[in-house]
Amino acid sequence: QVQLVESGGGLVQAGGSLRLSCAASQIIFSMNAMGWYHQAPGKQRELVASITITSGGSTNYADSVKGRFTIVSDNAKNTVYLQMSSLKREDTAVYYCNARRNFPTIVNYWGQGTQVTVSS
Repeated sequence: QVQLVESGGGLVQAGGSLRLSCAASQIIFSMNAMGWYHQAPGKQRELVASITITSGGSTNYADSVKGRFTIVSDNAKNTVYLQMSSLKREDTAVYYCNARRNFPTIVNYWGQGTQVTVSS
């Protein structure tokens, strides 16, 4: 079982920045990919950004955050970060860290979530 612990959420004004951290209880090289999702009230959980761990660290971003958010993995610290800049009110949501292992079967692990609130 993999535990993921998020931190770094909070209240920020529009245009500001936050950095979210996700610390994993196991070496993240045992995962195929890690990512961040967010879920606003009354909406489905959506992918914000992901990074492959076993395939060269390629990244993928939701169109709404491209150019504003950056996902980075620090394999030595078993931690994945989401640097968020130029925050908008619509970024307000609970942000969840995800780790995915593909073999022998696909398994997803989730953190408990951290609230990000962007005020105008």
